[in-house]
Amino acid sequence: MRTTVQQVKDYKARGERFAMLTAYDYSTAKIIDAAGIPIILVGDSLGTVVLGYESTIPVTMDDMIHHTKAVVRGSSKAMVVGDMPFMTYHITIEETMRNAARFIQEAGAQAVKLEGGITIADKVKKLVDCGIPVMGHIGLTPQSVNQLSGYRVQGRTPEAARRLLADARALEAAGAFAIVLETMPSELSAYITSRINIPTIGIGAGPGCDGQVQVISDLLGLFTDFVPKHAGRYDKLADEIAEAVTTYASDVKSGVFPAAEHGFDMNEAVIEDLRREDEST
Repeated sequence: MRTTVQQVKDYKARGERFAMLTAYDYSTAKIIDAAGIPIILVGDSLGTVVLGYESTIPVTMDDMIHHTKAVVRGSSKAMVVGDMPFMTYHITIEETMRNAARFIQEAGAQAVKLEGGITIADKVKKLVDCGIPVMGHIGLTPQSVNQLSGYRVQGRTPEAARRLLADARALEAAGAFAIVLETMPSELSAYITSRINIPTIGIGAGPGCDGQVQVISDLLGLFTDFVPKHAGRYDKLADEIAEAVTTYASDVKSGVFPAAEHGFDMNEAVIEDLRREDEST
């Protein structure tokens, strides 16, 4: 059975910290799921780390549905959360519901994530009322990178801090079961966490959140364009992959690969018959 909304809420009630990771494909999801990560986010970060865009803004619903399906197929225990992409939940409640329903019904996700606070609370409430679990996301919201003038730390001024606290409270009141807090001062995220009753999940928000989320490509050192300050790099797989690929190419060139154990045998009489037939023509 997959992780449920209530189980995620129970983490906070017990004071138990938990991890969330992104995944974008079947194989990665299978590994993460087997490792016991309770929540997998199919983030629109796939725009930068998988599809090669400069930001998450070009990511489409079809992109997200395609990758979410793969992650769902690769997991069986983790809750899969689909990230609703830019402008798929901003225009009307009807469009928001239609796009969110695609994640649940078509892609097989168990929840959706929306960026924003007070401004989208009405849409969050409608989705929750219709049975679609919603994870919120405030602070640095990458889909608003143009409005925010870049990837800047949020909430450093008294006004901005008050606004983020109000956003968190609005999302909780609307029925969100958890909120991602991204790129904000540690003191602020800890305070917000202490003032709401649903779990917070930090990324670049310090240790005071109930849970933490990382982009799997950052965690494993696969994304080499840049390293975010908040990234926890637990490996450098890009270097290992480059070494493996270089060795493979060298082995092919020298004839070391493929070796006999990489091939398949056939009855010698068959090839002899073929040779005689071919040579007689």
